[in-house]
Amino acid sequence: MVMRIRIDCNGCYRKIRRTLIKMQELESHLIEKRNSRVCVSGAFDPAELAIKLRKKINRQVEILEIQELSNIDQKPLLA
Repeated sequence: MVMRIRIDCNGCYRKIRRTLIKMQELESHLIEKRNSRVCVSGAFDPAELAIKLRKKINRQVEILEIQELSNIDQKPLLA
């Protein structure tokens, strides 16, 4: 899922990063500071995640793109 969150300073960046790291349902995240975008992946409900993130960081969260991954396309970690 790709979200737009306004990232003004390093403090905002750290706040978003800390919040994402603490969320158990996320597998990985990518924060693009210049474009004010945050990409996350994992097993979660996009709307619930956006609401939870908005409450914790006190910033507007806009969902730009949602992509669902199927189990067939994923490769096993151990071959």
